[in-house]
Amino acid sequence: MAQYEKRIDRLRERLHEFRLDGFLISIPYNRYYLSGFAADDPQVMEISGFVLVGSDTRAILTDGRYATQAKNESPDFEVYVYTAEPLPTFQEAVFRANIRRLGIESRHLSVHLFDKLAEGLGQKGVEVVKTEDVVEPLRAIKDPPELDCIIAALRVTEKAFKEVLGQLRPGMTEREVASRIESAMVASGAQGVAFDSIVASGPNAALPHAVPTDRQIREGEPIVFDIGARKDMYCSDMSRTVFLGEPDERFKEIYGLVRKAQLRAINGVKPGMKTDEADSLARDIIEEAGYGDFFLHSLGHGVGIATHEPPSLRRIFPVELMENMVITIEPGIYLPEWGGVRLEEMVVIRKGGAELLNEDKTFYPFDEKG
Repeated sequence: MAQYEKRIDRLRERLHEFRLDGFLISIPYNRYYLSGFAADDPQVMEISGFVLVGSDTRAILTDGRYATQAKNESPDFEVYVYTAEPLPTFQEAVFRANIRRLGIESRHLSVHLFDKLAEGLGQKGVEVVKTEDVVEPLRAIKDPPELDCIIAALRVTEKAFKEVLGQLRPGMTEREVASRIESAMVASGAQGVAFDSIVASGPNAALPHAVPTDRQIREGEPIVFDIGARKDMYCSDMSRTVFLGEPDERFKEIYGLVRKAQLRAINGVKPGMKTDEADSLARDIIEEAGYGDFFLHSLGHGVGIATHEPPSLRRIFPVELMENMVITIEPGIYLPEWGGVRLEEMVVIRKGGAELLNEDKTFYPFDEKG
C-alpha cells in the first residue's frame, strides 16, 4: 500500500496549489489510483463510491454493496457506509476531517449532486469548490509497477493480434474478426478489452472511430485494427493496418507516409518537448505530401488506468512531455470511399527520448514513395 500513501502525499501538495484543505474524488480511475478501490460505476447516474482526502484523512465513502470490497482493497482507508440518503455521512466525514474548503471533480460530478453537497455541507460551514485536472497530472507520470502492468497488457494485445492475423481470410466479417481478437485477449489473461475493438475494412477504414460491422473483408483493400487489453487494471492501445493480397501503389504510398511520420515522431519525442511540437513531427510529413486535411486526430495520448488520459499530443493547449509518461504515437490518413491507414505504437518517455514498448513488428517495408 506504500504506493497509495505516496500518491496521497503528492495529491496533498497539489491541494495547496488549489487552496483546498480537502478533496472528494468521484472519477473511478482517480479513485483506484489513489486508494486501490477498484469498483466501477454501474450506471451513468450511479457512483459506486468516493475517496475523501484531507490533511490527515484518507477515507472511502460508499454504500453497502461495495463496503466489503472497499475494506479489502483499501485497508489503510477509513470506510464510511451511507444509505439511500448519503448527505449525513458526507457531513460527518468532512466534519471529522476538519475540512473547510472541499474540492470536487467538476468533470464528473452531476449538477444535482454538486448542488446537494454544496447546500448540505454549506450548512456546516464548508465551501464546495469546482475543480478540474487535480489528480490527472499525477497519473500522467507512471511509476515502475504501473509500467509493468501496461507492458503486460500490451503483450496480451500483441499475442492476440498475431493469433488472429494468421486466421484472417476474405469473407470474414469485421465483427467476427473483432470478436476473435477480444476472445484471444481474455484467453491470454486479460481482464477484458481496454475499449471496444476497431476492425474496419475498405471504406469503413476511413472512419477513425469505426465500429465493426457485418461487412465482409476483401482482398485489395486496407484493414485497420485498433485494439487494446486491460490487465491488472491497466490498458494497452495498438493499431495496425494490413492489406489482404498484393498491396497496390496507392496503399503503398499512404502506408509509407504514415509509417515515415510515425518513425520520425518516435525518434524525435523527448522530455521537455511540448505536445504540439511532438504532433508536428508527424503532421509536417503528412501535410507536405498533401494529405494534411486527412490526418483527422492528434498524434497520440497518454495511456494508463484509462485508455485516453493526459497528456494529449495535439496542436492546441500544449503541455510539456515529462519523463515516465506513457504515450501513443499514432498518425493516420483517412480517405473517404477508399479507406485509411493508422499505425500506433506505445512508448515511454525517458531522459534520452522515447523507449518503444511494442515488440510486434507487423509493418510493411514501404518508404514514402512506395
